[in-house]
Amino acid sequence: MIVDAHQHFWDLETGSYPWLTPEAGVLYRTYRPEDLAPELAAAGVEATVLVQAADSYQETDGLLALADAHDFIAGVVGWVPLTRPDEAGEALERYRGHPRFSGIRHLIHDEPDPDWVVQDTVLESLGLLAEAGLTFDVVSLLPRHLDHVVTVAERHPTLRIVIDHLSKPSIKDHVWEPWASGLARAAACPNVYAKVSGLVTEADHADWTVEDLRPYVEYAVETFGPERLMAGSDWPVALLAADYQTVWQVTSALLSGTDRSLVLGGTAARFYGFS
Repeated sequence: MIVDAHQHFWDLETGSYPWLTPEAGVLYRTYRPEDLAPELAAAGVEATVLVQAADSYQETDGLLALADAHDFIAGVVGWVPLTRPDEAGEALERYRGHPRFSGIRHLIHDEPDPDWVVQDTVLESLGLLAEAGLTFDVVSLLPRHLDHVVTVAERHPTLRIVIDHLSKPSIKDHVWEPWASGLARAAACPNVYAKVSGLVTEADHADWTVEDLRPYVEYAVETFGPERLMAGSDWPVALLAADYQTVWQVTSALLSGTDRSLVLGGTAARFYGFS
């Protein structure tokens, strides 16, 4: 099974997305399953992981409703209030009854406090997530965020953690450190995985090349191995730099030297718990 391990939908009429403003250009419109379905068919992608784009119950409920209506959505990464452990526990108990609820994410990179994820309350909630057998997507931007992946992984060694977008390396400026060292430290934790996703938007949107991306992907394969690496389109965010077919074809080509059956599907299915 070919799996797109990271994609989004949003509806400007029914949802609230503080980060999504008219300045977002092509992103400032509604994106629904019917927009993505033909792209999946053309690329030969059979299933996707639908990831939250807003920190709200409304978002999680809406994504699960979409999963009920569209078979290609194999897993949903939603949201619960991690700073309120009692409430988070109740929400997890409620959501885990849905067969496609796979895990949670919080927009950590939008929080003013770079240490948000290592608050005592958040760490307590992440323990509940581990106990429930659910997963945690980390959208990291700062080197500090990568450092905290290690803190969380060591605090909760049974929690399956995945770093979205390879922690957003500065591809446009060809920056290597401290990204590479931070990623290696995170990869040393056996319960940490990573997504080859969102890379075209970290490169020069108008003038990126496959060779710009190659060293970052090769380093991820070397660091995590195909058994802890999964591929995602980050559609529709990727449209800032490339269309769906281009993203998927380039990602697949860059993975030609490794076990693509794992990175293009097997790892995501095992991590998120679907078949």
